[in-house]
Amino acid sequence: GAGGAGAGGAAADPGRNEGEAEVTESLEDLLAELAGLVGLERVKKDVGAQVKLMQTVRRRQEAGLPAPPLSRHLVFAGNPGTGKTTVARLYGRLLAALGILEHGHLVETDRSDMVGEYVGHTAPKTQAVFRRALGGVLFIDEAYSLVPHGLGNDFGQEAIATLVKLMEDHRDRVVVIVAGYPAEMGRFVASNPGLASRFSRTLTFEDYSSTELTGIVASQCRQHEYQLPEPTVAALDAYFEVLPRNRGFGNGRLARQVFQRMTENQAQRVAELATPTTDDLLRLDPMDLPSGGAEI
Repeated sequence: GAGGAGAGGAAADPGRNEGEAEVTESLEDLLAELAGLVGLERVKKDVGAQVKLMQTVRRRQEAGLPAPPLSRHLVFAGNPGTGKTTVARLYGRLLAALGILEHGHLVETDRSDMVGEYVGHTAPKTQAVFRRALGGVLFIDEAYSLVPHGLGNDFGQEAIATLVKLMEDHRDRVVVIVAGYPAEMGRFVASNPGLASRFSRTLTFEDYSSTELTGIVASQCRQHEYQLPEPTVAALDAYFEVLPRNRGFGNGRLARQVFQRMTENQAQRVAELATPTTDDLLRLDPMDLPSGGAEI
C-alpha cells in the first residue's frame, strides 16, 4: 500500500473533497511544514530547489517570456515508510500555491487500479485514474510492478503506454510521481523511452536513523499529547538501534506502530493504578516499549 504519513505528518482529511485544495495555503506555511518533517534532509533540499525553479518559471511566464523546458514529473526512490506519500502530498499543495497546478490534490494509485485482467481493459482503467488526478498529482506507488520481471506480454506495458500518452496530452495539468524501491525504480524508468524522457529527476528518500525514528515517535507524542521523558527517549534509541534493517523494515510506519503499542501498554499499566495523576496519564515510560526488541 502507499506510505501514509510516513514522516510523522498528519494523514489527509478523508472528509475533504480532494478536488478542493485549500486555496488559502501560503507558500511560506507549506515550506515550513516541509522543513518540520523529521529527517529527509536531502529530499527537503531537492523539493526546495524544485520550488525555486517553478517560481522562476512562473515569473518568466508573467513577464511574457517562454518557459524553459522543465520536468515536473518525479521519481521518488526509497524504501517503504520513508515519507514518500507525505512529501508527494505536500509537493502538490506547493505547486497549487505557486499557481502551477489548479488544485494540487493527491491521487494515490498502484498497479491494481491501472491494469485490467483482459485485453482492452487496461487503457480505460488507467485513463479513469488519470482523470481523477487532473489539476493535481498522480502518485503511482510501487510503479515498477507495471514492468514485472521476464513477462514480455504483460498488460502493465499497455498501462505505461497509456500513461505516457496522457502525460503528453495533459502536460500542463498533471504532475506524475512514480515511487518505489530505489533499485527497482531505475529498471522501471529504463523500460520505456517515453518514461525515461519524462522522469529525468529522482528524489532519494533515505532510511531513517534510530534517532530520527525516535523523533517520529516524539512528534506523535506532541500530536496526541503524551510526554516522553529522557529515559524513555534513550530506551527508544536503543530499541530502534538493534532492530534488523532488512527489505521489509517499516521506517516511519514502524515508528508510528511503536508509538501506538506504547500508548496501549501505558493504558494497561495506568488502569491498574487506584488514582492515576495527570502526569501518569501523560507520561510514556521505558517499560511501555514493546518487549524484546523484536520488530512489531
